[in-house]
Amino acid sequence: MGWKKNSNGLLLAETQKGTTSEFSEWLPLDVLYQKAYTIIQDSVVSEKPIALDRVDIRKDKGVVKFIFDDYYGLQLDGGTGKLLEFGKRNADLVENIHDGSILDRFFNISGGYIKLTYSTIMSIALLTFTITGFWLWYGPKRMRNTT
Repeated sequence: MGWKKNSNGLLLAETQKGTTSEFSEWLPLDVLYQKAYTIIQDSVVSEKPIALDRVDIRKDKGVVKFIFDDYYGLQLDGGTGKLLEFGKRNADLVENIHDGSILDRFFNISGGYIKLTYSTIMSIALLTFTITGFWLWYGPKRMRNTT
């Protein structure tokens, strides 16, 4: 996960630069959303409608990122509404695999119960392996010193 911003666009697209960082010169958010939704509908073939997951506004870069379900993302210029970047967000997929939430999505379970169970089991396993690993390393040293 630490490599996503340094993957040369393989995991996560670089944040593009818009024309202005002044909100007063930006198009209204609902206009930008309509442009983004039109682009996603025209570009992605899907049996189910693709829903908006979140919006990320980068004022300093003049960009609005729209992140949709199924790991699609696009960046629009806040001032003109021009499409700057479109593609899959592989970093989101990797993150969902990493934390177990992909199973919540697959089984359509709200509340993240599988993610919580998975994270708890993995945390306990890591702690157990750390303690037993230390004991397997330290135990024989201790036994040799007592004889």
